[in-house]
Amino acid sequence: MQGIYDRILLIDLEKKIFRTISFSQICVDSSFGGKDLCTRLLLKLNPPGADALGPDNHLIFGTGPAAGNMVWGGCRYGVFTKSPLTGGYLESYSGGKVPEAMDAAGYDAIAIRGQSDEPVILRIHPEGCEFLDGSELWGADTFTAEDKARAMCFSKEKQYKKTGAIVIGPAGEKLVPFAIIANDYWRCAGRGGAGAVMGSKKIKAMVFQGSAKRSVAHPEKLTAFSKRFMHEAKDTPGVKAYKSLGTTQMVALLNTAGAFPAQYWNLGRVKHWKEISGDFLHHEHEVKPEACAKCFMACGRKTLIKKGRHKGLKLGGPEYETIYAFGGLCMIKDITEIAGLNDLCDRLGLDTITSGNLCALVMEGGRLGRMEEILEYGDAAGTRALIENMVDGKGIGGVLAKGICRAGSELGLEDLVVEVKGMEPAGYDPRVLKGMGLSYAVSDRGACHLRTTFYKPELAGMIDPAVTRDKAGMVIDFENRLTIFDSLILCRFFRDLYSWDVLRELIFFLTGMDLTIEELSQKAAQITDSARQFNLREGLGPETDRLPPRFFKEPLPSGHAITEEEMNEMLDDYYRIKGWNRDGGL
Repeated sequence: MQGIYDRILLIDLEKKIFRTISFSQICVDSSFGGKDLCTRLLLKLNPPGADALGPDNHLIFGTGPAAGNMVWGGCRYGVFTKSPLTGGYLESYSGGKVPEAMDAAGYDAIAIRGQSDEPVILRIHPEGCEFLDGSELWGADTFTAEDKARAMCFSKEKQYKKTGAIVIGPAGEKLVPFAIIANDYWRCAGRGGAGAVMGSKKIKAMVFQGSAKRSVAHPEKLTAFSKRFMHEAKDTPGVKAYKSLGTTQMVALLNTAGAFPAQYWNLGRVKHWKEISGDFLHHEHEVKPEACAKCFMACGRKTLIKKGRHKGLKLGGPEYETIYAFGGLCMIKDITEIAGLNDLCDRLGLDTITSGNLCALVMEGGRLGRMEEILEYGDAAGTRALIENMVDGKGIGGVLAKGICRAGSELGLEDLVVEVKGMEPAGYDPRVLKGMGLSYAVSDRGACHLRTTFYKPELAGMIDPAVTRDKAGMVIDFENRLTIFDSLILCRFFRDLYSWDVLRELIFFLTGMDLTIEELSQKAAQITDSARQFNLREGLGPETDRLPPRFFKEPLPSGHAITEEEMNEMLDDYYRIKGWNRDGGL
């Protein structure tokens, strides 16, 4: 098969050794790469029940056949491990420019086990791995760490064509279970705590360099395909919308739909939505579109705050999910304060979705008179202090730093907590968007909005968001297609452009495999079955495929609600179509 290197780099941090093997040497069949390969590696390499922050939990990085080639939306890498937040399967993806350097090192996957005694920087290149002293960087924020790692490791002679670095911040060093891995300053593998796993191994940074390039089955046809693809797609309404406003456009859309989570999941709309919207951000501040490599969509926002106490702040974002977490759940009404919290989390290396949910839980506990330490809704300064305390382990911040489930239990707020498998949902309320409820429930990494992005068909009118009967089939179709995305690896925001038929074409030009849609769907199902198998092995059975009780008990003020009967109907259909049984069998 073309489109792969057939090279896996295995690194042992305890022995400070590495070796390069082929797929067959580890008894893994030929694979697309990305999620397909790395999920099977995780199953193969991790012993059952491994401590997520222990030496036996592997941290696996992967790219796919789209990397390094002229494939629009193909500059992505994935990280796969056991999550310290959920105790289950974790996948997380990031873009920017670093994925091209990671791929140019010449490996389909890099699997790391063990723990270093001292802080270390891993320098990855086509000849293998070097272990460098990372003590000088330990304690640095993500921006400083990335700058210093690059300065230490990349010579001016440019021996290799492509270079890049990924890092963790203080949160990862201190094993906060929702710590991120950052690259290109503002890009990150954000959810589920991969940064804490990296920190547990004492890896402060990984730098990549190389000039390797994947061979493809039909290079001339791929070039023609990419030219045609850009010509046909670059001026479509969806592309223009993302280039114009990025994900900030979702604030108005979700608030209008009544599905914008607010006041810690009590509300579906906020009166201050215009002040935290994409239009307001772009009108009041200097915002320019920013693209990953090989992207004409440029959904990223490079922002300069022009007024307020954060005047002069430069950042990437804020993205919709950060605005929802702080502007919705925490009811902070000033977009510049949300930008300041975004920047703080970026520097510390924290997931903004989890951070915002945790702060809002404290606010809700205070509102109900169930907390001695009060943090009022809308208090940006108090939110900032609480986030800093999470990383420093101080006071209530130290409790929150254990994750939403443990924090809720220790604070006596279990009945308020909103989570699935230990992870908080993103900014799409399932009492309105019921297909998202199913997506949250069955996602293998917890309440994930990206596994299906099913908010898209529900908001776009492709299917009635209030309907539950026969919805599981469409959810699975989206899930299957996006699972193939994650194996190539492609950006989610190209989902409207890479239909099944277009994907078939692309896969044929890259790999030479001429697969039908049915065969691709079967391949995707095998990949999600592997992730399911990992979770079952780690004790996350079908009883964890559920929504938090609050969603069933508390309708939104608009009257939107979801019942347990509706949820069970969708789950039964989902299991039946997947061929899974209610006891967790595959």
